[in-house]
Amino acid sequence: MVVKFIITYGNHRILGRWLQVPNLYKLAGAPLVGARSKAGTRTMKYSGSCLCKKVTFELEGHLSGFFLCHCSRCRKATGSAHGANLFSKTATFRWVSGKEHAKTFRLEGTRFARTFCDVCGSALPTVEENVRIVVPAGSVDCDVDRRPDAHIFMSSKANWDKDFEQVAKFEGLPR
Repeated sequence: MVVKFIITYGNHRILGRWLQVPNLYKLAGAPLVGARSKAGTRTMKYSGSCLCKKVTFELEGHLSGFFLCHCSRCRKATGSAHGANLFSKTATFRWVSGKEHAKTFRLEGTRFARTFCDVCGSALPTVEENVRIVVPAGSVDCDVDRRPDAHIFMSSKANWDKDFEQVAKFEGLPR
């Protein structure tokens, strides 16, 4: 039996499926897990990896922000219109595999840092001990329980970053 559910968490709605197994409930088809802590607050568990799968990680806890950053550094680092990053000051982070392949570049004289896989170049979480964890949203392999909170550094956005709603959309490469 499959039971569909919707969890409302603050302003966020999470749609999911529970698969009933004798005396056991398991979230079907995703590594995203919701659990109640002793205090009754909701914690989430996320898993992610790089493109080549040599580096994998887990993050468990509360996300404090999800921002689409249009600063020139994020645009340069991603090669795109903006960086899409999840932030947490309290979550628990651990490298599951391939930690030796996770390399961090820090731009001298700034707070900017970017962690990446030294095999495939994919963006990975940057862990700033006792400060925060910055997770590129695209590196997460499961659903994220929130929508972006805001576009930031809009004064730095690329001149071509506008009217995307009017750009043609395709399910794959155009022919």
